[in-house]
Amino acid sequence: MDAFALVPPEWTKSATHAFDFCCPSCKKPPIKAKSVWLNRRAPVSTSDRRRKYQEFYLCECGVSWWGWSDDRPPSELGSK
Repeated sequence: MDAFALVPPEWTKSATHAFDFCCPSCKKPPIKAKSVWLNRRAPVSTSDRRRKYQEFYLCECGVSWWGWSDDRPPSELGSK
């Protein structure tokens, strides 16, 4: 699966909004997802003119969820 494909994968249709930016069912982080898709066709502009995107994840447990790109916590890789 191409995360940047223009057509969304079938599993995104049942995705729920996860407010904690992890799987709402098993609480695994997005790094553990089986598949990822970024909705680049419908960005939302914030009040400070920044764009945010929906990021869709298919968890190892089979649950699909999404969160806003600006809600993603900072990466641990960038702090070293």
